[in-house]
Amino acid sequence: MTDLSHQVKHYIMRGSLALLLLGAPQMALAHSNVGGALSFVTGFLHPFTGIDHLLAMLAVGIWGAQLGGAALWMLPVSFPLIMALGAVAGILGLPMLATEPGIAASVIMLGVAIASNLRLPVLGATAFVGIFAIFHGYAHGAELPKEADVLPYCAGFVLATGLIHLMGIAVGMLSRRLGSPLLLRAGGALIAGVGVLLEARLMLAPL
Repeated sequence: MTDLSHQVKHYIMRGSLALLLLGAPQMALAHSNVGGALSFVTGFLHPFTGIDHLLAMLAVGIWGAQLGGAALWMLPVSFPLIMALGAVAGILGLPMLATEPGIAASVIMLGVAIASNLRLPVLGATAFVGIFAIFHGYAHGAELPKEADVLPYCAGFVLATGLIHLMGIAVGMLSRRLGSPLLLRAGGALIAGVGVLLEARLMLAPL
């Protein structure tokens, strides 16, 4: 357990450092002018304002902890990076089909992955979450306020996403330490259930 704990701390530190390095230049820019500060703060707060985004990002961290090994840091580091690419597509107004249903589907599928203790190779798991990261990033980019500065805004939501992932990792590692895998899987089922409700709401909205 001691070796596992040291390994977890090592991976989390690496992931956190990568995220901080990505955000640091833009945080400096945010402090240099009022518009940048507002844009960075707005971007940072945005992932916390929607239950769909919040649960999906939390689930990525939980699933990474559940898989263990390199997935522990690969998933929470790759998701924000791929999400940033989706954000660029959203900012540019590139066409994207079914963005909101795709986000709701991400909540369902990531919850199911946790609930079923789905075991995938690291690259497979990374590709799995990466597909959904594009939908989340596109929504963030499309919702970008016209008066916002793009880079500080993106740095804010990428950094916030990484922090939410770390919360998920903490939940997953605590469950493993307590020897409560069934509790963690039940949490995954709950996340998937919320995703089903979100998807149903979207389907019923036009009626």
